[in-house]
Amino acid sequence: MNDEASLLSLADQTIWIAALVAGPVLIAALAIGLVVGIIQAATSINEQTLTFVPKLAVVAIVLVLMGGSMMSLLADFMREIFAQIGAVTS
Repeated sequence: MNDEASLLSLADQTIWIAALVAGPVLIAALAIGLVVGIIQAATSINEQTLTFVPKLAVVAIVLVLMGGSMMSLLADFMREIFAQIGAVTS
């Protein structure tokens, strides 16, 4: 029973970490897509590739600004998982 609770806790924590890492990038891409979509609707420019370059630029900026904290979060999580694996095998 303890193994099942531990596994569910690990799965819950994994989903939470994935959301924290992917969230800023996805929210930034969504916001810039919405802004460009509104501009396209207002100006009647129906070019599908117009949103690609601003999204790419914003995602790159978000990764430059927050990439270090994202990697730190992932590294801490991986250290915790490897510590748990070591505790189970010993």
